[in-house]
Amino acid sequence: MPDTWSAATDFLACIDDDWRQHIAAIGPCLHQPQPARNPYESLVRSIAYQQLHARAGDAIIKRLLALFPTGSFPRPEQIIAIGFDALRSCGFSASKIATIQGIAEAAVSGVVPDYVTARVMDDDALINRLITLRGVGRWTVEMLLIYGLERPDILPADDFGVREGYRRLKRLELQPTRKQIIEIGLGWSPYRTVASWYLWRVPAQTG
Repeated sequence: MPDTWSAATDFLACIDDDWRQHIAAIGPCLHQPQPARNPYESLVRSIAYQQLHARAGDAIIKRLLALFPTGSFPRPEQIIAIGFDALRSCGFSASKIATIQGIAEAAVSGVVPDYVTARVMDDDALINRLITLRGVGRWTVEMLLIYGLERPDILPADDFGVREGYRRLKRLELQPTRKQIIEIGLGWSPYRTVASWYLWRVPAQTG
C-alpha cells in the first residue's frame, strides 16, 4: 500500500531530531479516514465511544445495529422513533441518549449537514454550528473533521493524548496547555492531523 501521507511525514520529520527519530521508530502514517460516513453517523459513533474503551464502544454500536432489520446504521428518523428504552438496552447512558436523539433531530432539521454540504464548509464554521448541540463539544467535531471529512490540518488541542504525546516527545515535566499546544502546532501546519496521529503514538517510556 502506498504511503498516502509521505509528504506530511517528510515535513514533520524535518522539524527537529525528536520528530525525526519518533517518525522513524513508528514508520509510515497509517491514518485511515472513513469518508463514507455522513456527519450524522460520525457524530453518533463518536458519542457512543466517549469515555469508553474501544471494545465497549464496539459492543454498543453492534447492539444498536442489531435493533434494525437491515443491520445498517439507523437513519436519524429511526433513532428518533425507537425511543429511550431501546437505546438504553444497547448500553447508552441517559445523557448519551439525549445527545444522540438531539443529533438525530438536528440531522432531520438540517443543522447537522449532509456529507456533500459538510465537505465544502470551513472547519471553524462546522465546529461552531455543531457545538451548539447538546453534548457535542469541539473535540467530537474535530474527530468528525479528521476521520469523516479527511481534513489534513486539524489539531485537537483539548485531546489528552496529543498533549501528553508532545510532553513525552519533548521530555517535558508538564503537559503543555491547550493554548500552548495550539501555538506550538502552528509549526506543524498544514499537516496537523498527521502530527496528532504520531503524537497519539509516542511511547510512555519516552517521558
